[in-house]
Formats: sequence, C-alpha cells, structure tokens
Amino acid sequence: MTYVLGITGGIASGKSTVTNYLKRKQIPVVDGDVIARQIVEKGQPALEEIIQEFGPEMVDANGQLIRKKLGALIFSDATKRQKLDALLDPFLHEAISCAITHFAQQGNALIVVDLPLLFEAGYQNLMDGVAVVDVDEQQQVHRLMNRDQLTEEMARQRIESQMPLEQKRKLADFIFDNSQSKAHTQEQVASWLEQHFKNL
Repeated sequence: MTYVLGITGGIASGKSTVTNYLKRKQIPVVDGDVIARQIVEKGQPALEEIIQEFGPEMVDANGQLIRKKLGALIFSDATKRQKLDALLDPFLHEAISCAITHFAQQGNALIVVDLPLLFEAGYQNLMDGVAVVDVDEQQQVHRLMNRDQLTEEMARQRIESQMPLEQKRKLADFIFDNSQSKAHTQEQVASWLEQHFKNL
C-alpha cells in the first residue's frame, strides 16, 4: 500500500527544506516545479500551446521559452495567469500522475509530491494527505526578495497570486512550521515520519 503525501505552501515558505530532508531519507519526491519546466522545453506540446496563446516573442532564437518574459507578463495580469494555468494543467496533471504511478509500481510505501499550487489547481484528489509548510507573511516576503532579487512590491505581487497561506493551513492535514531554524523544521518532519512510517 502506497501513501501519497502532497507538500505545499506559499512561494518561498521553505518547501525545499522539507523535501530535501525527505530525499536524504531515500523517499521519492515528485517535484512539480521540475515537471513544470520539463513540459515547456523545446519541442514539447505545452510550449507550442504557449506560443499559440502568448505569441512567438515568448521564445528565444533557439526556440527556448524566455521564462522571465512570460513570468513578467502573467504576474502583472491575473487573466493571463489563469489562461496559462488552464493551458498547462492537462500536461502537468498527466506528468505528475505518471510519476506517482512509476514510484508506486516500484513498491515505495511513501511518495511525496511537492506542488506549490496543489490546492489552487485541485491536486488534492491525487493525495492521501497534504502537508503545508508554513511561515508568517513578513518572513515569506523577505525570503522571496532575497532569493529572487525582487523588490518588496514584486515579491508581494507573486505571493498574492497564490492562495493565502492562512487558507492553505485550514485545508491541510498536517502543518510543518518553518518560521524557525531548519533543524526545527526537520525535527517536525522526522517526528511525522516516525509516527506514520516507522519502518522507512
């Protein structure tokens, strides 16, 4: 029997702290961000759809997606962002489902799916449980500014494009508090594993 744990949170809330710890425990992690990049690589059908919808100027001379250009466009326009999400969702859903099936067929007791927009895109139906990685908003803003070299306004714009963390907390089955040290967060994950998967 395989248990599928979805891990989500807000942008820059520290999901990688949790998933990196789980990877070190040899637990397979399906990374939604990695899959989202793979499905828009040159020659992929999803990239062709982006070109059709947003224009050929979204790719460079080598036919590669110009991520910053697309990001600037969608983060400043909610309608365009929704269009992009709707366009990519079937490709993403299929790729994530295939990855879960692949790891389940290998006999893994636990599979982790790291998905920033898990609730927004309705992926909870693929999960047996969902954990939210939680921080307070000010920490989130500062972490995002530092990580992506953004102004505060740009950071808040990206945070506000997602479901508020407060709402995600209410929908979560488990919460990992990442407002303190990495060690503190990892202790919570270790405790969760001990409680649910003693034999891993």
